Amino acid sequence: MEISSNGINVNVVCSNNFVASNKIPIIFLHGFTGSAENWLSFFEKLDSKYFPIAIDLPGHGKTNVPDNLDSFSANSHIETVDIVLNHFQIQKAILVGYSMGGRTALSFAVINPGRIIALVLESATAGIEEATERKSRIKTDFEIADKILSDGIDSFVQDWMDLPFFRSLKSLDDVEYSQIIQQKRTNSATGLVNSLRGFSTGQMPSLWNRLESLKFPTLLIAGSLDRKYVRLNKQMNLSIHNSELKIIEDCGHNTHSENPEEFIILVNEFLNSLD
Repeated sequence: MEISSNGINVNVVCSNNFVASNKIPIIFLHGFTGSAENWLSFFEKLDSKYFPIAIDLPGHGKTNVPDNLDSFSANSHIETVDIVLNHFQIQKAILVGYSMGGRTALSFAVINPGRIIALVLESATAGIEEATERKSRIKTDFEIADKILSDGIDSFVQDWMDLPFFRSLKSLDDVEYSQIIQQKRTNSATGLVNSLRGFSTGQMPSLWNRLESLKFPTLLIAGSLDRKYVRLNKQMNLSIHNSELKIIEDCGHNTHSENPEEFIILVNEFLNSLD
C-alpha cells in the first residue's frame, strides 16, 4: 500500500491498513539496494502478537524517487519512518533495520527515543566520526554513484555483489541468489544514485556521541566473516548500555539472507525477553 504525506509517497507492505490495539508494531527497514519485500518471509515467523510492517526507504522499491537530493538525507529517512508510524497511529514501535535500514532506525531512535520500544540493528553503524575518513567515504560513494549512471544498474549490481562482505552470499543455492540479484536490479538507478549521494555512511551524521543516551533494549547482530562490522558492533555494544551483541557464524554482511533460521531465532529470543 502507498502512504502519502507532504508530497512524499511511501510504499509499505503489511497485512492490514490498521494496527489492532492488542498488536505490537514492528517496523522492518531494508538495506541499500534492497526493498520491503526482503522481509516478507520473516513476517509469519513472528509471534501473532506482533504487527509487522516493511517500508521501502527513499529511492528503493516502489517508494517514489524525487529529483531533489534533500529527499534522500538522514532527515528524510527519519521523516519516512515518522510518516508510516503516524499513518498507522503508532505511538511506539520496535524497529528492525539492516545496514542502511539499521542506520535509518538508529537515526530515528536518537531523535525520537520516546517512540521506541526496542531496536534490532543488523550489520549497522553509528556513522563515521573522523573527518578524513568521512571525506574519503563520501568520495568513494560519489564515484560509485557516477559509475551507476555511466555503466547501468546491471553492471553495478554485479560489482556490488562482488564486494568482500557480500561474497559469502554466493554460497546460497542458485535460485535464492538469483532472486536476490533480480530484486536489486528492479530498483531505480536514479534512486540508488541519490541514496548514495544523500545518505551514504559518510553523509550520515555521526551518532557515536549519542549512543550512551539510548535506554531501550537493543539487539546488535553481525556476521563473523564481516570483520569490519563485527568490530563496529563491538564498539556500539560498549556504548549502548542496554544492548547485546550476537555474532552469526560463517556469515558476511547480510546475515538474514545467509542464515535466516539463526537470524529469526535471535530476533525472537530478543523479543521474548522484552517486558
